[in-house]
Amino acid sequence: MTVPGGLPNEYLTSTTSSFSEFLRTHNPDLLPSRNAAAMDTADHGHLAPHGTTIVAAAYADGVVLAGDRRATMGNVIAQRDIEKIFAADEFTGVGIAGSAGIAVDMVRLFQVELEHYEKIESTQLSIEGKANRLATLLRGNLGLAMQGLAAVPLMAGYDRAGKRGRIFSYDVTGGRYEEHAFHAIGSGGYFARGSLKKLHSAGQSRPEAIQVALQALYDAADDDSATGGPDLTRQIFPKIATITARGFAFVDQSEMEQQVTHMMDGRRERPDGPLASTGGA
Repeated sequence: MTVPGGLPNEYLTSTTSSFSEFLRTHNPDLLPSRNAAAMDTADHGHLAPHGTTIVAAAYADGVVLAGDRRATMGNVIAQRDIEKIFAADEFTGVGIAGSAGIAVDMVRLFQVELEHYEKIESTQLSIEGKANRLATLLRGNLGLAMQGLAAVPLMAGYDRAGKRGRIFSYDVTGGRYEEHAFHAIGSGGYFARGSLKKLHSAGQSRPEAIQVALQALYDAADDDSATGGPDLTRQIFPKIATITARGFAFVDQSEMEQQVTHMMDGRRERPDGPLASTGGA
């Protein structure tokens, strides 16, 4: 039933705190996995731009979340300045790897999911609740993932109850795993994690944590052609955000330029990057 000039009755009587469950019941075509049934079983992964690489690392005041800016389509660079880091809410960020379009849709739905819950329940989800909701959304994309259109997020946030940064990784089936110091995903993730093992420590300051994230992305780009390094001529730098008790904030362009310049000066002297004893600074 629809009141003339008003909203359908289901919009006024729904009590679920999950926006995705509401869509699944009343308008499933709006979900990111809406086209799964219409596609055949072939691998379509080569048809869509893919984004890599994402890193996250805890530090003294919270957590840093960073991503390179390259998207690829097979052996072609599809975009040089794609955005892969998003604020999910005031204290949570998501980085995306895999099929870019599907991943962006998933993040947008996740943003609405958190906002809807807060409006219905008059409180924010705990960070574990947010991680579980994202896992549920990811599980809904399994059909497309099996056809080569996988989207995998990396979630980082500030736990106000525990007063620390926390990191959650996922697999394509919706499996959720908490990472206790750092993590990296995407095609360059293996190389980035090797760099993080060498340079990361939990007590690092904000500038040190940003520099470590930059070093990890540079090492990933050094060995993985799908990961883009800093583009100094175009002024395209990795996107980095910090999440602390003060909330989610992107590192601005001028600071990124200073940090990248500092890293490149060090790389000219030592192309393979800093030794572990330097702490990445």
